[in-house]
Amino acid sequence: MPARIFISVHKQRLRHYDERDELLGEYPISTAENGVGFEEGSYRTPIGRFQIAEMIGQGAAPMTIFKGRKPIGTHDPAQPSSEDLITSRIIWLDGIQEMNANTKQRYIYIHGTNHESRIGQPCSMGCVRMLNQDIIELYDALAPDTLIMITP
Repeated sequence: MPARIFISVHKQRLRHYDERDELLGEYPISTAENGVGFEEGSYRTPIGRFQIAEMIGQGAAPMTIFKGRKPIGTHDPAQPSSEDLITSRIIWLDGIQEMNANTKQRYIYIHGTNHESRIGQPCSMGCVRMLNQDIIELYDALAPDTLIMITP
C-alpha cells in the first residue's frame, strides 16, 4: 500500500501515513471558508480521493512567494499583508474520481501561507493551507505516488 495523506475538513487536520500505516506527521490546516464542493469558481475545497499532480518549490527558501507556480520573491512576516499568498511549497492535487476530476484545473493545492495565525479554521479559497515549516516538512517526506483523501 502506498503512503497516504488524510485531510479532515471537520477537524482541520492533515495526517501523513507511510506505506506501513505508521503515522509520520499530523498538522493543523485551513480549508475553504466556503466549505466543500467541486464547482469551478466556488472557492470550495473538493473532497474524495486525489493524487499528486506536481510538487513545486523543492529547495526554495521558507516564505518564498509563488505566483503562477513560479517563485517571485520572499514574504517578510514582519510586514503583514492582506494579500492571500502561496508560500514555501506547492503540492498540486489531481482528483481521481468523477466528482473531483476538475481539481487540477481549479488549481487546488496544499501550500504554505502568509496567514499562519488563521491555520486551524476554514479560511482558504479552496486550497489546503499549512504552516510554512509544516508544508516544508511534509513536502520533503512525500513520495510522488502518495494518495490523498479529503473528507468532510
